[in-house]
Amino acid sequence: MIEKNTIFIDGEWVGSAGTGTLTVFNPATEEPIATVPRGHADDVDRAAQAAARAFETWSQTSVDDRIDMIQRIAGVLDSRAEELARTITTEVGTPITLARRSQASSAINDLRIAAASLKDVVWEERFDDTIVRRIPAGVAGAITPWNGPMRMIALKAGAAFAAGCTMVLKGTEVAPLSGFIFAEAAAEAGLPRGVFNLVSGTGPEVGEALATHPLIDIVSLTGSVRAGSRVMELASRSVKRVALELGGKSANIILEDADLEKAVVDGLSDAFRNSGQVCGGLTRMLVPRGRLAEAEAIAAAKATSYVIGDPQDEATTLGPVVSDVQRDRVRGYIQIGIDEGLRLVAGGPEAPAHLDRGYFVQPTVFVGDNRSRLAQEEIFGPVVIMIPFDDTDEAVAIANDSDYGLAGAVWSADPARARDVGRRIRTGRVRINGAAIDMRAPHGGLKRSGVGREMGRYGIEEYLEYQSLIS
Repeated sequence: MIEKNTIFIDGEWVGSAGTGTLTVFNPATEEPIATVPRGHADDVDRAAQAAARAFETWSQTSVDDRIDMIQRIAGVLDSRAEELARTITTEVGTPITLARRSQASSAINDLRIAAASLKDVVWEERFDDTIVRRIPAGVAGAITPWNGPMRMIALKAGAAFAAGCTMVLKGTEVAPLSGFIFAEAAAEAGLPRGVFNLVSGTGPEVGEALATHPLIDIVSLTGSVRAGSRVMELASRSVKRVALELGGKSANIILEDADLEKAVVDGLSDAFRNSGQVCGGLTRMLVPRGRLAEAEAIAAAKATSYVIGDPQDEATTLGPVVSDVQRDRVRGYIQIGIDEGLRLVAGGPEAPAHLDRGYFVQPTVFVGDNRSRLAQEEIFGPVVIMIPFDDTDEAVAIANDSDYGLAGAVWSADPARARDVGRRIRTGRVRINGAAIDMRAPHGGLKRSGVGREMGRYGIEEYLEYQSLIS
């Protein structure tokens, strides 16, 4: 058992004002692996005061100094990359080969991109004798999720530090150990006292204290629509800025001239990564009606090819979902699909036959229409619904018939045609023909998928305000 007895405030590891602890479980074994302090509103107050004091000097540092510091933090994390990957595999269940690449290495790269993107920010503009400046927004409160525990910390902290802001972090209580590793790395890198503070705890106790604290100027949350709505409500009482990256129900449009096998396999790989626990996963696969049977066969073969089991095993390609609550939720949705009369192509609500413990869910594919609950509601597990369409206009209409607007994809033998279709989709990001995500481009959503953007220069600008100096 790992026992964390302190939180990180004003550059020191200190005891929490809270008296309780939170237990962390390994989703592959269902066994407890760690405890962390259950923080209290008084901890948030101490942390916010420390961050406010540090802001006076950190906000005045040079761009070059901030670049150097962020790079140093990235370097410390890089030296601990294998430990970080193993930690995330243990507390989240991400298969180790994927954890190294998409959790540890990507988080480190996010910090380095934030540092490099500082050179892209326009810090001052002149109009005759008027100067328009970009200035730090102030003290940031960050609330991060369990599906990418270090990546979301790196995206928020890297952008905030780059902008000249200080931060109080409430990491996820489900997978909190990444937050402690980041605090250790920040201290080792020499980040000045108070620039980064960590208070572990729950949303109602710590998250809500962050959203309402008078010294917190901006709140950035990645999480559920319910959590984002609550933070927006609380932050509005003191007119704080909010940045929210919330859910998704992203459409993958496969046009009739596309390479069907490549598009279906890539789409399922995207939707099933991290056991489907990704906000931008392509969970609605839109297929030409005349090619549906062929697409079903490809999808069934791909879904049944996953190696499900111990995420620490290098051969495993699909691990568990994060908790028993999440397992029961996802299996419940699979049963809803069956009860609604959707056609089951692969998978099902039963546990994988060879696993008698762990929070595992079979990778599952249905065929249905866009009116079903599985097409409209975010499941956050390895479940995809295939939806047939008759022409491009109908495909676009189906893609846009959603409360969400986070991500999407279009496949066509003609890239220009695919881009034209992508421009019609009401979503924050569209990948064309399986293109890799550009981490310098903005990430964020429309509609219930949130407000604001992360990554690259655009993420830094979320933590900046405008100031006019008029002579």
